[in-house]
Amino acid sequence: MAAGAIALCAAQSAAWAQAWPAKPIKVIVPFTPGSGTDIIARTVSERLSPQLGQPIVIENRPGAGGTIGAAVVAKSGPDGYTLFVHSSSYTVTPSTYRDLPYDTLRDLTGVVPLALLPNVLVMAPSKGIRSVKELVAAAKAKPGSLNSASVGIGSATHLNAERFRLGAGIETVNVPFKGSPEALTEIVTGRVDFYFCPVNAVLPLLKDGKLVALAVGSTRRSLALPDLPTTLEAGVPNSDYNFWVGMFAPAKTPREVVNHLYLETAKALRAADVREKMARLGAEPMDYNPEQFNAYLREEIAVNAALVKAAGIKSE
Repeated sequence: MAAGAIALCAAQSAAWAQAWPAKPIKVIVPFTPGSGTDIIARTVSERLSPQLGQPIVIENRPGAGGTIGAAVVAKSGPDGYTLFVHSSSYTVTPSTYRDLPYDTLRDLTGVVPLALLPNVLVMAPSKGIRSVKELVAAAKAKPGSLNSASVGIGSATHLNAERFRLGAGIETVNVPFKGSPEALTEIVTGRVDFYFCPVNAVLPLLKDGKLVALAVGSTRRSLALPDLPTTLEAGVPNSDYNFWVGMFAPAKTPREVVNHLYLETAKALRAADVREKMARLGAEPMDYNPEQFNAYLREEIAVNAALVKAAGIKSE
C-alpha cells in the first residue's frame, strides 16, 4: 500500500516536472534594485527565461536583512513558480533575528549558487587613507570614531566589516542602509568612512576616481581587481568573508522541478553572454549542485553563528 502510494507520488511529481513551467515565474530579491544581488538575479534571469519558455519577473522585497523576502517565499506554494535569489546573509539571519517567521533550513532549499561576488573595502579619496595599514592606524588612534556602512545588521557587508574589525582589533560603528546604492552615496560624500561593498557596484566609481579601494574582503583576490590585495594579505588575520549570491525555492518544491531548474540555471551560467556579463560585474563561479549547496549552507550557518557571537551582534 505504502509502496504504491510512493510510486504514485513519484509519477505525479515527474509529470509535474515535465509540465513545468507552464506560466510566468516570480523571483523575489530581498534587496533594492541595483544592489549586487539584484543585478546577478536579473542577469541570470534574462538568459534563463527563454530557456524555460516563460517570463521571469523580478520582485524586490527589501528590508530586515532579507528576512521579509525570505518569509514571502517560505510561505508561497512549493510549485516552482515563486523562487528566491539571496546573498550569503541568508546564513547569518538565523543568528541575528529572533522569532523568524520561517525556518532557514526547513522551509527553503538551495537550488544553485549563482556567483561569488567579492566585497571591496572602499573609502572616499577625501579621507586621505590609501591602505589597510593606514585605516587600522586611524581606527586605533581614536577608538570608535570611524564608522562602516552596511546594508543591514547581519548582512554580508556587515559581517565582512565585523570580521575585519575583530581581526584588526579595532572599534568601529556600523551604519546600516536599505541597500548598496544608498550606502555608496554616503561613502562617496565621506559622511560614512568605509564600506565592504560588492565589487560590481564599486568598479565604475573606482574607475572615475570617486572611491579608493584598499583591499578585497574575500579569501582570494578578485579576478576583476587582480592587483588589489586581500585584507589577509594586507596583514589583518581572520578578516576574510565570502559574499555569494544563490537561488532558492520553497523546501517542498518537487525534487524533479528543483533538479530541472538547477540544470537550466547551470546551463545559463555557462552561456558566453552571461559569462561575459558576470566577468564585467566581477562575479566569479561557484560550481555546486543542490545537495552540495545545501551542505554548504548548513556549514555556513554554524560558522556565522560563531562570528555573530564573537562580534557581539545582538538579535533583532
